[in-house]
Amino acid sequence: MGFSSFLLLLVGTGQMPGVEGVWLTDDRKGVVQIAPCGDQICGRIVRVLDKGPGVPATDINNPDPGLRQQPIVGLRTLWGFTRDGAVWKNGRAYDPKSGRSYRATLQLDPDGSLKVTGCVMFLCRSRRWTRYR
Repeated sequence: MGFSSFLLLLVGTGQMPGVEGVWLTDDRKGVVQIAPCGDQICGRIVRVLDKGPGVPATDINNPDPGLRQQPIVGLRTLWGFTRDGAVWKNGRAYDPKSGRSYRATLQLDPDGSLKVTGCVMFLCRSRRWTRYR
């Protein structure tokens, strides 16, 4: 069975895969688990793959000095997403590298990847995450 046949089968049975799951970030340096949190979707870092020198173990770039000692693993990086059809929107994405959060949307692409789009004012940038194992 080809991918398109499989996709049609899933759509026909109402079992379309969702955004929930474990995702490898586009830079391949982190793993984020996306799961329900109430009526919304949230994500937390569950693994850091970048073990190079100078990679912080805590959220040192957080704009709140009181939060700079919280561990990166377990850090909430996605929150507040509500479903609107095939898109999860009205959420926020936090980037621990810069210490900034952005308005964001999540959308599962036909190839199974996750399009994560973050926006500042009217400028938006999308990243493609892939399922992690």
